[in-house]
Amino acid sequence: MANPSGDQRSGDDGLTPLVELVAQRAAARGREGGFLVGLAGGVGVGKSTTAARLAERLRAEHDARATVVASDGFLLPNAELAARGLTERKGFPESYDTDAIEAFTDAVRAGRLPVEVPVYDHLFYDVLDEGRTVPPSDVVVFEGVNVLHFAGRLDLGVFLDAAEPDMRGWFLERVRALRDEAAGVPGAYLAPFAALDEDAFTAMATAVWEAVNLPNLLRCIEPTRAEADVVVVKGPDHAVRELLLR
Repeated sequence: MANPSGDQRSGDDGLTPLVELVAQRAAARGREGGFLVGLAGGVGVGKSTTAARLAERLRAEHDARATVVASDGFLLPNAELAARGLTERKGFPESYDTDAIEAFTDAVRAGRLPVEVPVYDHLFYDVLDEGRTVPPSDVVVFEGVNVLHFAGRLDLGVFLDAAEPDMRGWFLERVRALRDEAAGVPGAYLAPFAALDEDAFTAMATAVWEAVNLPNLLRCIEPTRAEADVVVVKGPDHAVRELLLR
């Protein structure tokens, strides 16, 4: 892979080569339908933020109709995971509705938009009963931990990479934020943990990382880096350090 980005300039989000690449390939795709970008990476690495920024810049700089869809919506509902004995495997490839993902990716690339997709609520830690409509789009950014398992159905694969200790720290920050948001919200997944002192809560969240997120990262997510056309490498401050193009 070549590295066109060099050092990140002050005020630059480091994504310019990726924005330009997506815009160029979307314009030259030679078929009806949306250009489908898959953006994968470990829990807490910043996929949602990066996907939103990519779509925002495509709209602003290339007048592209760009939409972000999270693969979390395609997780099996908690009741179904429990019935299948997969509660502790949530986020692993087998915890997703693969048929629904394949139908969605086919619809995007064939231009069969608008289409309804399911929505996941992180506060309640489950798939919602209502979905959302993906409008006709020039570019759809499909983001999630294991989306590069569907690399053959994508027009461009992107892997968001960072050191494991950094991802662990970002995950803990996010869980704390969700805990604070959940306080006083009936039914919120983390509401019962709001009364824990900081040390006890950190120990609980760290145990989740060690038992679920880290094995998923090592066994299922990181191996898909080899499927990526672009690797975005982040430093401890969340800034892009390198952008590697295959």
